[in-house]
Order: sequence, then C-alpha cells, then structure tokens
Amino acid sequence: MNILIVGSNGFLGSHCAKHFRSEGHLVWTAERTGGKQSHHFVLRPADANYQQLFERQDYDVCINASGSASVSHSFEDPADDFAANVVIVHRLLEAMRVCRSRCSFLNFSSAAVYGNPLKLPVRESARLSPVSPYGFHKLQSEILLRQYHTLFGLRTCSLRIFSAYGPGLRKQLFWDVYQRCKKDRHLELHGTGKETRDFIFVDDLVKALDVILRNGKFQGEAVNIASGQETTIQQAVETFFELLDVGLTYRFSGATKIGDPTNWRASICTISQMGFAPSTSLKDGLVQYTQWLNHRQ
Repeated sequence: MNILIVGSNGFLGSHCAKHFRSEGHLVWTAERTGGKQSHHFVLRPADANYQQLFERQDYDVCINASGSASVSHSFEDPADDFAANVVIVHRLLEAMRVCRSRCSFLNFSSAAVYGNPLKLPVRESARLSPVSPYGFHKLQSEILLRQYHTLFGLRTCSLRIFSAYGPGLRKQLFWDVYQRCKKDRHLELHGTGKETRDFIFVDDLVKALDVILRNGKFQGEAVNIASGQETTIQQAVETFFELLDVGLTYRFSGATKIGDPTNWRASICTISQMGFAPSTSLKDGLVQYTQWLNHRQ
C-alpha cells in the first residue's frame, strides 16, 4: 500500500512510519522538517498546501498524527489546540474532497471525548462529555470525519486512543515522573493514586491500525484503541519505580488536575471483533520504555 503519514516525527507518527515500512508498504511522510528525505513533504502548518499532497500521489491510506496531545496546553492556548486538532483535520479532509481521493483517512482522536464516563468499560456509544478544550476539539474532529463521509463519501475513521505509552514518548505520566526523579528523590504527585487509566503499549496500537485497515468500515465511525485493562495510577507508578530502581519515595497530594478524568477503562469489543488482541502487559511495556530512557541519546 501507499501510506501517507502527516505528523510523522511525533510519537505516534514515527512508530506508524516504522511499522508500516517494516511490513513492506511504501510510506510517504509529511512534517514541519525533513530536508531532502525521499518520499517526504515539508509542511508549515500555518500556510501548508495540503491539496498538493493529494495531487502529487495516489494514496491508499492517510494517517493524521499531527494533532496536539496536551490537555494542559489546551487550557493555556485553546486557539492553538483548536488549530492543531480541528483546523488541520478540516484542511486535510477538504484537500481529499477536492482531489476526489479514494484513500482511507485515519485520524487520531482521544478518549478525552468521553470526559468522566458514567459506566465502565466505556463503549463507543457512550455519552460524549469532554472536560477540557482538548477533548472538545477531538470531538469536533470526529464530527468532521462523519460529515465528510456522509456528505462527500470520503472513507474516514476516528481512533479514540486511550493512554498510549512506549519508547519515544516525551510527555505525560511516565516521562514527567522520570524527569522529576532526576532532580528529587521524594516526589509529590497529583491526585490520590486511585485514579485509573487504560494503558496501551505503542506496538499494540500500531497493530490495531493494521486490523482497522483490513477490516474497518470507514463510514465515519469512531473506534476505541486500548488494552481493555484498568490500572490505578498508584499501581502504574509503583511498577515504573521498581524498574527505574533509583530509591525514590513519593506521595499523592490529593489535588486534582484540571481536565483530567477520574477513571478510564475502554470496551475493546469493536476492535476485538475485527481481530485485534493486545499482547503487551503494562510491566513488559514499561521494561521497554525504561530501556529506551536509559539508552536514548
């Protein structure tokens, strides 16, 4: 297949590019930087001509991994988050419409569209009630994908990513804890530790994309991408600290962080029925993440 990955230098985009190349696909990438790499487009988001991407090549798949993924940043600069998570999605969809592209469009959405679910595990049909600008913007991107399928026949699918982690991730819980422990042996963490997340290792995530490309409907639907396992933050932190082996102590402050949900566990029935099964436990995934932390340049 010819696969275009927009946002190919980011955490998810880079893993997608590596995976699909290893599977023998021709991967085209688009990013703000890149110089004269083969099969690569340099795009400046402010004035990028996305239409040129689809005029130059026929793609079987376009994966948009260019969005922002920071809840805190969405509160600090909601306009910038809107541009990254909604405007670029619209411009890509419009470029596909104008060029009459028949490629399948995958966009990284987020579990943040659910906010605080009323019931766990949360299904794709659950109430959508975001609690952050980031969550609202991801929901708006999903609406755009449904609109462009319904009105213009584009093949679209939104991926509701839960708590993805793995080598290369330089943000969120494990990265933040690692950075802080280099400066302080006693850490104070947000929350009570009883909050829960559904962690999915990045290798499992890209395998889920493979499954959707083979068996997805691409009718504007949204699909949960997760492990289906609920883990408390305290359990996750304890496992990570054991692997770091640096003699840390910590406590939870009890203070909540604006925009953070309390409990998450996904229903993965939809993706499982397509043939997906996660294969990496949280501990095994954190072993690989810790190895990357210890050996990165």
